[in-house]
Amino acid sequence: MVESDVIKRRFELLAPVVDERTRRLLAAAEALSLGWGGATAVSKATGVSRRAIGEGVKELSQPRQGTGRRVRREGGGRKKTVAKDPTLLADLERLVEPVTRGDPESPLRWTCKSMRKLAAELNGMGHRTSQHLVAELLHELGYSLQANRKTLEGASHPDRDAQFGHINERVQAFQASGDPVISVDTKKKKLVGDFKNGGREWRPRGEPEAVRVHDFAIKELGKVNPYGVYDVAKDTGWVSVGVDHDTATFAVQSIRGWWGSMGQAEYPMAGRLLITADGGGSNGSRVRLWKVGLQKLANETGLAISVCHLPPGTSKWNKIEHRLFSFISQNWRGRPLVSHEVIVNLIAATTTKAGLSVRCRLDTNPYPAGLKVSDEEMAAIRIQQDDFHGEWNYTILPVNQPN
Repeated sequence: MVESDVIKRRFELLAPVVDERTRRLLAAAEALSLGWGGATAVSKATGVSRRAIGEGVKELSQPRQGTGRRVRREGGGRKKTVAKDPTLLADLERLVEPVTRGDPESPLRWTCKSMRKLAAELNGMGHRTSQHLVAELLHELGYSLQANRKTLEGASHPDRDAQFGHINERVQAFQASGDPVISVDTKKKKLVGDFKNGGREWRPRGEPEAVRVHDFAIKELGKVNPYGVYDVAKDTGWVSVGVDHDTATFAVQSIRGWWGSMGQAEYPMAGRLLITADGGGSNGSRVRLWKVGLQKLANETGLAISVCHLPPGTSKWNKIEHRLFSFISQNWRGRPLVSHEVIVNLIAATTTKAGLSVRCRLDTNPYPAGLKVSDEEMAAIRIQQDDFHGEWNYTILPVNQPN
């Protein structure tokens, strides 16, 4: 049982045997014992107003002056606003209801429902209230400040679970034969410069690092597109930090960089490669340039490149998201990404206790957007589609490899 519940229960047990003054002093004693914020916590738990608790604190600090004071009879004193204004609570609750049930004519329908605006709206309806009273009434009604929570995924594909099962089977088969399995994706674009970066970092007290107020891109620095390749079996990562467009050509070039710098040395006998990727973006299942690029990579490396795309709406389950990108975000939290060098070094320095290691390279090559792939180029791709959802699962063979 939390402390507020204990206080509430204690006051409920004592209520029949204490008078108003004793109740006030008990509440004040509880508030003093809790320290900072105690008056608010006790007021919420017991219903004793903060003003009454304040009076009780004064009496406890001057006990002699409190001796012999008259005790107000039960029910005495000023009536609560809600007692004198019986429609106040109902009108307040109607204002904070979801907009589909609220008053469509209310000016609060399309505005932030702050305490000040709620109080102003109630006063405009003829009530006499303040933002402090509104706060107390909302707590009594069971309301609290709530942030949005990501729980709605939208309509899922009927074969979503089956596709995850298919991916799992392919991954296990590749790993059993010693062939590489990688997870790929583009991390969110980042502005380069002295901009605010989420998170906090230890610094001398009162000396936060100064950053720009507005997030307008610096022309000579621009943005970067970190494209990651995560080796599922080796727990290693490769990140190409691109400075141009996030295109399929850039995605394939990043995979090419991983193979030449890391993959080929780790898997010298490999004859095939499995890529797990999101269904959209630069490596999307419908992107023609992606498949053309993979055909070129297959021809260069001699690898049969298999691809399994995650079903729609499931990108958060991509292994690279929570095994590589999340740790990069932790490593550079609270650090302004002031230059390309800083970004590359922060990514490359990312490690975990489980053994994750990352290599990073800046890619300054241009990757123009809007390139078109003809039907003839698509027909030349040696692609074999799986029986199960061939649009999601396929293999691209090198031109010199038999079917």
